[in-house]
Amino acid sequence: MKKILGLTAILFALSATTFAQENEGGNEHVNVPAVVKNANLKKYPESKKYHITWETEKGNYEANWGGKDGEANSVTYTPSGTFVEIVKEIPVSELPQTTRSYVKEHYKTGKFGDVGRVLDAQGKTSYEVEINRKDVIFDQNGNFVKEEK
Repeated sequence: MKKILGLTAILFALSATTFAQENEGGNEHVNVPAVVKNANLKKYPESKKYHITWETEKGNYEANWGGKDGEANSVTYTPSGTFVEIVKEIPVSELPQTTRSYVKEHYKTGKFGDVGRVLDAQGKTSYEVEINRKDVIFDQNGNFVKEEK
């Protein structure tokens, strides 16, 4: 009986650790509606070549795939499957010079994290730069727009 209780305790501890690590990494176990999954496959058929991870963000669903960290593409959909935006990972060198200058001036101690080109449903381009665990948003010309946590 003691062996069974001990084994149960170990399994519980391992499960809790795994759950904490999965949630810490930002990947949630979400029940994604079929209409959202189908919308992603229709808009980005190449995504089926990859393991897609899903997250919820501000009431929407976010599909992530590709690249070394599995997030080279990050696409957001509403619960009804309407496309909101895609963020495609880019190298820092592809940011407008105004963006790079702004970051150097205003985030002296920060290092570039993930960098992406954003294309929204209206076809508008912007840029997103992760610095010190914050997303800093820039317009299509590289001008500062806002900072998000």
